[in-house]
Amino acid sequence: MTEMADWNTQVIEEFRANKGELSGQFAGAPVALLHHVGRKSGKQFLAPTMFLADESDPRAIYVFASKAGAPTNPEWYYNITTAGTTSVEIGAETYQVTAEEVTGAERDRIYAEQAKRFPGFGEYAEKTEGIRTIPVLKLTRAN
Repeated sequence: MTEMADWNTQVIEEFRANKGELSGQFAGAPVALLHHVGRKSGKQFLAPTMFLADESDPRAIYVFASKAGAPTNPEWYYNITTAGTTSVEIGAETYQVTAEEVTGAERDRIYAEQAKRFPGFGEYAEKTEGIRTIPVLKLTRAN
């Protein structure tokens, strides 16, 4: 396994053992596990990611394809946008969501709010400036 896969596995195990509560750098942060299917491989994957709850729609959250400021988007972003649907785990609950990319001024507003709450996201945007704009996905609970 790669170093990143090992790290993700540790986060996922702690998340599930503690019903979504994490320690260390994620203590108190809102974290979801994104389930996604490889668009090429068909394999099932999990990606832990921080999220921002939508203040006006309790059924929706926003996730950020930051990849810690890497020059490329994470694979989960492509898998989820290709599928248009996925499921998420938040706390001890798993549910289906639809996914849509947020763009323009709305994307910028949401990303700025996340960076205000968690300054590391501002650092990720600085790392990717001129290379890529970090995508924001709105995940809305399916009925």
